[in-house]
Amino acid sequence: MSIAPDIFISYSREDQETARRFADAFAAEGFSVWWDTELRPGESFDAVIEAALRAAKAVVVLWSPRSVASRWVRAEATLADRLKTLVPVIIEACDLPIIFELTHTAQLGHWQGATEDKAWRGLLSDVQRFVERDLAPVVAEPAQAVAAPTIQETLKPGQSGSAPSLAVLPFTNRSGLPEDEVFAEGMVEDVISALSQGVNVRVLGSTATANLSRAAITDLAGVGRQLGVRYLLEGNVRRAGANLRVTTQLLEAVTGEVLWSAKFDRPLAELAALQEELVLDVASNLDVQVFGVEMRRALSKPDDMTAWEALARSQAAFRQYDSAALELSLEWATRAAVIAPDFGQAQAQLADSLAQFYMNGDGEDLAAKERVRTAATRAVALSPDDALVLMRAGAALGYVGYPEEGVHYTERAVYRAPGSGHAHFYHGASCLILNRLDEAISHIETAERLMPGGHLDWGLKLFTAWAMLARERWVEAEAASDKSSTLNPTFAFAHILKAISCLHLGRCAEARRQVETARRLGAELANALWFDQVFTARHLGHEGRAADIRTLWAETEPGA
Repeated sequence: MSIAPDIFISYSREDQETARRFADAFAAEGFSVWWDTELRPGESFDAVIEAALRAAKAVVVLWSPRSVASRWVRAEATLADRLKTLVPVIIEACDLPIIFELTHTAQLGHWQGATEDKAWRGLLSDVQRFVERDLAPVVAEPAQAVAAPTIQETLKPGQSGSAPSLAVLPFTNRSGLPEDEVFAEGMVEDVISALSQGVNVRVLGSTATANLSRAAITDLAGVGRQLGVRYLLEGNVRRAGANLRVTTQLLEAVTGEVLWSAKFDRPLAELAALQEELVLDVASNLDVQVFGVEMRRALSKPDDMTAWEALARSQAAFRQYDSAALELSLEWATRAAVIAPDFGQAQAQLADSLAQFYMNGDGEDLAAKERVRTAATRAVALSPDDALVLMRAGAALGYVGYPEEGVHYTERAVYRAPGSGHAHFYHGASCLILNRLDEAISHIETAERLMPGGHLDWGLKLFTAWAMLARERWVEAEAASDKSSTLNPTFAFAHILKAISCLHLGRCAEARRQVETARRLGAELANALWFDQVFTARHLGHEGRAADIRTLWAETEPGA
């Protein structure tokens, strides 16, 4: 058969008899059909299959529980969607991959081959339009600006990408004292060791830079190319009065541009006791700053995304956490998972983004809940030792009602990456849900220390407010709520938590004003109650807090 068929049929091998029914019926209608009846190759497109897929005028994808789970079918559907030849058909009830949920899909689960069936005739009409589209004469159109590529048009399956790489250059001793030379050399080793406990950067071992002399380095771009890294960290140590000061700079290897710099002082008299703390401060600040740079880099890149860059964009959306931000986060997480279906970090980010949507609903979307569990389970199966996967997948399971299962993953994430503020953030959330308040507070405080100025700072303050409310420490709860809303002015729920604190502090009018602000920001009663239940259903006093929310809502109704 010609390699340029009218129709290419994509299906799961387990649905071969159904695929045969469709192929025979299309052929009887006069279409040329390409469908693979042989065993499929392993992990990559076979040249013949890919050529037929790209040449086909219409790609009919037969969706079933088996094909939805097939990496091969999903890849074929993704490419067809990008080529604008996709004709999806449901042959058995199933949850479509989220990237295709908004695509019109023919319902033919009932069809057994009847040629006069209305749904079948509709599918034939759809296919006919695709086939005839390529036969239409080309008419010159007036010159116009080319539209920006859509997400589907820029997908490139298989590009997972990874966290950026960094090399720590030898630190310079500006004091000129022999003992400070030893300290400078030790700082490099210690910072590398601490960075290796993070999750947002891949750091080269000290042997890679041991033969370099910072004073002799004049071509940073050349060093970056030699080492194969995106970022360089340089530093110096010097005495400043009674303190020892460590100054660090994060550089972009290609340009030598300074992306971030910071100074860290410790009293000389206490340096032996505080050296570990100093190293941790340097490394944790750097981990946060590198991911911030990566988010900005991903946001400024117009197309040709790797999965890592797409998930960085998804995480960046959490800085706002309003409805538009949540939609954007899910859009980019979905894209990451489609670009690289077997990239565990992308599946974990998808689970996290789906869970945020579930939390911000009303608890009724059970299908969404199961999609979270599917993505989280798949993420851990793909990357069982990846701390970033464990923390996001585990927290997502907790958000949708499986906290006992999820906390094992977040706990493992902290064990594998004890220097990661993000790991402590997600484990703190898991402990909060389970009413393990002492642990929650400890990990939240650790996260605050390890990721100062991070994009999730507002979330840490929110967790603190919840924990303080559970302890009936109203003043501290109010202060944490204020900090959360200051860091994220569009997040309505921080105002609701403050309202509860004000109510218990006897400031009823202020409590009502806070709820009015939350409502102006888009909060609804059902969502507010559900969001609180997700995190505090196991807490003593939860029912009383829910009653407070209902009371304040009633008191702020128009005309109340």
